[in-house]
Amino acid sequence: MKKLMLNLLRELLKDSSKSDRKLARILGVSQPTVSRTRNKLVTDGFIEHFTVIPDLPKMGFEILAVNCFRSRVNKELKEKAREITMANPNIVFSARCQGEGKNGIVISLHKSYTDYSRFITNIIAEGGDDIEEHETFLISLNDYVAKPLSLKYLAEVGKE
Repeated sequence: MKKLMLNLLRELLKDSSKSDRKLARILGVSQPTVSRTRNKLVTDGFIEHFTVIPDLPKMGFEILAVNCFRSRVNKELKEKAREITMANPNIVFSARCQGEGKNGIVISLHKSYTDYSRFITNIIAEGGDDIEEHETFLISLNDYVAKPLSLKYLAEVGKE
């Protein structure tokens, strides 16, 4: 990745709402250069989409749940898991994982414990006999948070 592309990506990670004009001033290049470089970052797949990270408690979310599963693995189950997770808007991340005897992880957001309880009951029901084991770690978003969820911190990774 070219240095300009990396620096632009870092600035966008810090705040993607900055205008191309402001980014050009920060990076010391022209506004058209920033626009072309931003488009290249998107075209080349370095940026999948632009979004915001809201204040989750202000949106009414009280719980972040980290759910770890052990399930049978085959091609059909991978597709079924993808369909289930993509259809559920509470799920913000789902992937294969490894550790503690688990092979799948789902990270989800919930407005209450009751909301979470319904969610996990449905997920386990949809997974059926394919889910062999399940454990959850619940995080209160209204309690002490040492470092809020954000991708802006990645702007500093590997910086020289």
